[in-house]
Amino acid sequence: MADISEKIRNFSELFTQWSQWEDRYKQLIKIGKNCPPLADEYKNEQYRVKGCQSQVWLVAKLEGDCVYFQSDSDAMIVKGLASLLVNIFSGESPKVIVETPTDFLNELGILEHLSMNRSSGLASIIKQMKLYALAYLKLQKSQQDSGESNVE
Repeated sequence: MADISEKIRNFSELFTQWSQWEDRYKQLIKIGKNCPPLADEYKNEQYRVKGCQSQVWLVAKLEGDCVYFQSDSDAMIVKGLASLLVNIFSGESPKVIVETPTDFLNELGILEHLSMNRSSGLASIIKQMKLYALAYLKLQKSQQDSGESNVE
């Protein structure tokens, strides 16, 4: 599996090949369509990302030392944005997720064309992902401190 910098580089190459925003927009929608739908059991308030105008749900699971995310949204562009982040952050350690700056979104040429509401929603999705990672990081630390070896 590619490390996070390689995943970011791959998406950067994908998005920067398009000079027009409309083409990048279509690519985001394609990424969203390729993301498997979230099971209905997760489409509730517990998993809803607060601060998004659209409905967005985000689920995180710690498997071994890595966090895996799943997301869904009722809006295609937002689903694409969430799916992009899921593709980048899934399979990474909580520490890497917490410490990775999200300035790569500027490099993709996405942020400058988002409405204020979508930018705010994107920030909320990132914040929720980092909060999940931070919680798992603290869980790992407490289990290491107590001598437990299995983190799940």
